[in-house]
Amino acid sequence: MSFDLKARTWDSDPEKRNRASLFAVEITGITAGSIINKALEFGCGTGLVSFNLKDKIRDIVLADNSRGMLEVLNEKINSAGASNMTIYHLNESNPLISAGTFDLVYTLLAIHHVKDLDRLFYDFGRIINPGGWLIIGDLYTEDGSFHINDPDFDGHRGFDPEDLKRRIIAEGFENLSIRTLDSIKKVTGSLVKEYPLFVLYGRKH
Repeated sequence: MSFDLKARTWDSDPEKRNRASLFAVEITGITAGSIINKALEFGCGTGLVSFNLKDKIRDIVLADNSRGMLEVLNEKINSAGASNMTIYHLNESNPLISAGTFDLVYTLLAIHHVKDLDRLFYDFGRIINPGGWLIIGDLYTEDGSFHINDPDFDGHRGFDPEDLKRRIIAEGFENLSIRTLDSIKKVTGSLVKEYPLFVLYGRKH
């Protein structure tokens, strides 16, 4: 999937906007009562989730490796005058581990594109402050048809969240919980298929 090519029309999909809003509501509910001064969105795309949170969090770093997505995001930040939102272009020179430290890291439908999940979770464990939150929204295990129109896709076919839970606990997180967030409907010919999403969240001890 070329996210650079899709960046200009990404926000025009009402389902993407609604899903981002729903995830932001989940984040707000999960972290209620916690002091969140600085947050990072991993795989931010055009920032749909973070724009729902920008008035609730003092500073937000938005990280992605798609230059096209970040160009659109930069335009949105400038247009909104959102001075508390900062872009971080993930690449070999700017690895996640160097992005800073955070009270909250959240990510929606991004980690199934990451091959080395153990490294990603290791990095999450180093950039999240003690007591800070990790909140992941992604696909339950699916049959591979979710990316059927993306022949170059070489990521994960969703996840068993219990497996992710075990791997994340190994990086110093505790009190992890899982619940169903939503589902994505895709139409192929006359067939409508639903792909459920989970939210997995916990705190760094």
